[in-house]
Amino acid sequence: MRIIQWSHYVPRFDRWFDGVFAKQWGAKHGVEVIVDHVTPTEVPARAAAEAAAGKGHDLFHFLSPPAAFEDRVLDHNDVVREVEKRHGRMVPLAHRSTFNPKTGKSFAFSDSYVPDPGNYRIDLWSDVGLPRGPDTWEDLRAGGRKIKEKFGHPAGIGFSQEMDSNMTLRALLWSFGGAEQDEFGRPTLSSKETIEALKFARALYRETETPEVFTWDPSSNNRAMLSGRSSFVQNAISVTRSAEKENPEIARRIGLTPALLGPVRRIAAEHLMSCYVIWKFAENPEGAKQFLVDLIDNFASVFAESEFYNFPCFAATVPDLAQQIASDAKADPRDKYKVLGTALEWSTNIGFPGYATAAIDEVFNAFTIPTMFARAARDEATPQEAVRIAQAEITRIFDRRQRAG
Repeated sequence: MRIIQWSHYVPRFDRWFDGVFAKQWGAKHGVEVIVDHVTPTEVPARAAAEAAAGKGHDLFHFLSPPAAFEDRVLDHNDVVREVEKRHGRMVPLAHRSTFNPKTGKSFAFSDSYVPDPGNYRIDLWSDVGLPRGPDTWEDLRAGGRKIKEKFGHPAGIGFSQEMDSNMTLRALLWSFGGAEQDEFGRPTLSSKETIEALKFARALYRETETPEVFTWDPSSNNRAMLSGRSSFVQNAISVTRSAEKENPEIARRIGLTPALLGPVRRIAAEHLMSCYVIWKFAENPEGAKQFLVDLIDNFASVFAESEFYNFPCFAATVPDLAQQIASDAKADPRDKYKVLGTALEWSTNIGFPGYATAAIDEVFNAFTIPTMFARAARDEATPQEAVRIAQAEITRIFDRRQRAG
């Protein structure tokens, strides 16, 4: 059985997954399990190539909901039912990321999600009167401006065509009340709420950032924070975990915040949504299904080996999650990760307030949202014009997907 998945930000996890879990599972079932790894940025192109060729891996691992591939994958409902029989209901975030309510098909199976908190410099924010970091987007703008003016450290909100910008700018959009679609799957980007979000983003960039954010790659915000250059980034705990290993002094200066509060709500996209699919052309589909079921049976190890990076989509598999993250020997202070205990209260799926759909998947991978924000922030278009261009692009995608069924 062949599995392909992205190279984890926590190398320890890949060593456990490949060398312990997959190896032992294969020995138990009399199957040779081969695990191939690709970088996160390679995932979309590799998936498209396998789908087009009709051959490849039995299990393919995505970092975001792969709804556009629904017609090329098996229905994963039987896997979901078996896991729910053992561990209780899947969290709504995972359900809305992998299920098509129109067809009744689960086009993927999600074992885990990754929260997307704020990472802030405690020392810098303390100096401007916010020792717990910004709580609102307005705090980030006002406090970030003071920090940049006084210390020269910019904030780190990306406006680039990469995954972190894709996630963070959706959080900003949603917190102002805008969205790509409504709960019924109709495109609704063009709104006064979206325009206000773009006006705010333009001010945020001008007052707190530098032009590098328009060309960032997925690890740029990590590097900016770990080098001590940035006052705030929105990212997973790969930032703090890396600091704990490489620079304990900077690790002690980094605190975590929940999603920032906007004028309408406190919300963030999950940083990553782990989604496995079994292709219709998989050579060992039954083995792949059993592998996923057994992976959830062992999710306590997934959580531990990922160093709290992978959060469970079946909450009962880590019943003491809150206690574990509230006292971590590697963290300084030990309760640094306690803030993630409420992650499901402020994390949502790509496609909010609707489901993750094929149209949303295409919009996501076309980087339509960060491109819209970048146009306004760089004064390449007024906020109104940037929204009009993006709305037209989204409408074309939704119409084409609707015609295709």
